[in-house]
Amino acid sequence: MQEYKRWYDHDPLLLKVINLLKDYQDELKEQAELFLSSIEEKVSKEAIDKFYQLVKPINGGSRWYDKDPVISKTVELLRVVPQDVQHQAAQTFIETLLRNGIKVD
Repeated sequence: MQEYKRWYDHDPLLLKVINLLKDYQDELKEQAELFLSSIEEKVSKEAIDKFYQLVKPINGGSRWYDKDPVISKTVELLRVVPQDVQHQAAQTFIETLLRNGIKVD
């Protein structure tokens, strides 16, 4: 089994989503909110908020995505779900971007 440096390196599509979020946080915040809303429909907002409180770094954190709670929740959710769900979520995120006219190349 291959070892990866970062948790998202195993899937090129997931890597693309993470890099898009990292490079275009402000521009993609609305899309991240839509993504979280779709997850909330399946799980519940309370469950996501409770989960996020468990993983949120104390004192704000120093990771690139810790600056914005929406982006942070999105990345943390992607990080903890199983790999097949990560891929499906990444695919859905990319499709949403394309439907909204956002270039993802």
